Amino acid sequence: MSGGPLPREGRVDAIRVALGEALAPLALDVVDDSARHAGHAGARDGRGHFNVDVVSTRFEGMLPLARHRAVYAALGRLMETDIHALSIRARTPAEAGIDAQG
Repeated sequence: MSGGPLPREGRVDAIRVALGEALAPLALDVVDDSARHAGHAGARDGRGHFNVDVVSTRFEGMLPLARHRAVYAALGRLMETDIHALSIRARTPAEAGIDAQG
């Protein structure tokens, strides 16, 4: 990945790939909410605002703070280059009402 931000249209895909590889989610929703923050100081540097709803068995036994840290770790460099603000909803399959056994 380069040192600068990705093209706006590639950010959601990059977030999906990063979270998919690290957390093997059973459900994942990523919403680019950047347009609602146009003119915001954080938007001037080209980074975006995103909402992430991720359901993973990897969150089992983790406190909410640890789940958020796992999401941040999965996103790695994207947090420095492409993401200004991130709203996270991180749940286990049981919390989301999903049968993890398939």
